[in-house]
Amino acid sequence: MSGIGALLAGQKAMKPPTETRPGYAGRGSVRNPPGRFERLALDDLPPAPHEGGPEEVPTVTPTRFLADTTRDILSRNDSPDIPFTFSVNPYRGCEHGCSYCYARPTHEYLGFSAGLDFESRIVVKGDAPELLARRLAARGWQPQVVAMSGVTDCYQPVEQRLEITRRCLEVFLRFRNPVGLITKNALVLRDLDLLQALAARRLVRVSLSITTLDAALARAMEPRAVSPRRRLEAVARLAEAGVPVTVNVAPVVPGLTDHELPALLAEAACHGALAAHYLLLRLPGAVEGLFLAWLRERFPDRAGRVERAIRGVRGGALSENRFGLRHRGQGVRAEAIDQLFRLHARRLGLDRDLPPLDTSAFRVPAPGGQQELFD
Repeated sequence: MSGIGALLAGQKAMKPPTETRPGYAGRGSVRNPPGRFERLALDDLPPAPHEGGPEEVPTVTPTRFLADTTRDILSRNDSPDIPFTFSVNPYRGCEHGCSYCYARPTHEYLGFSAGLDFESRIVVKGDAPELLARRLAARGWQPQVVAMSGVTDCYQPVEQRLEITRRCLEVFLRFRNPVGLITKNALVLRDLDLLQALAARRLVRVSLSITTLDAALARAMEPRAVSPRRRLEAVARLAEAGVPVTVNVAPVVPGLTDHELPALLAEAACHGALAAHYLLLRLPGAVEGLFLAWLRERFPDRAGRVERAIRGVRGGALSENRFGLRHRGQGVRAEAIDQLFRLHARRLGLDRDLPPLDTSAFRVPAPGGQQELFD
């Protein structure tokens, strides 16, 4: 039985969330509101206490895994402020449980909640590598950089067992098609052999997402992601191995993490990052209410100040969907954040433009051939 088959067979059949007291320990959400497309809704119940260690956080609510039956693995993006057209997302939903995740509303299209369901009902695309190979082999494919983790993290915890992302990297290497990875999990180092082979052909770039250097804050915001220190160690290991690596400071949370920019950029440079970028916190759809509930639950003494700071970069609102403005904000505080980031990135040599990845070596392997990945 395949890895995904064994995983799905080994768990109880998924049932609707009818628990009398759902648990939130080790999760990023403190609410589980109904999705926009649900016809029935259950009242939300009080959260359980937050507990557990920084790396292995126990949860009361178990994670369920569901098989995705999609027949196309490439998602197309036409947003003018996102630098890629196609992305591969092996998982829908993300067990990292980041309280701020902009992707949470995508779970509502599956009939799930953007809250606890997003991080405890994970839809798995077990045949993603085969679908990817089929797409790259199609006559109409134009070789170009494909992003992995355009929506949810391709190295979330279950990837340790399923290795779907690893098998996708093997496909990219076999076809010599460039790929860009973004993650907040040191699990990326497991695939260092493939990443080195891709890097030798200018076919890969990796970005580690780091929100804060404060381990306690990271644990609260990103309860099932690895610590900031381990992410920085992953940056150093990738750099030492010759894999182009950058740091994405995302999201910058006004009033909560923006003061860390100088120190965070200094750590990125010290650990070998070639460049750094940032994205401002955005709270689309249900994420707005979820993040505010998390903020008031976890940091009641700072919640009002942080909310005012967020509104200060969003023209008095909490959300911004306009292209260009949604990632950078507007107003005096947004400009100050941008200037602070640019100043220190320039001082540390992290403002450089990296050379483009190579599309000229793309090939379609012969059917049934035994071409070596590392030849």
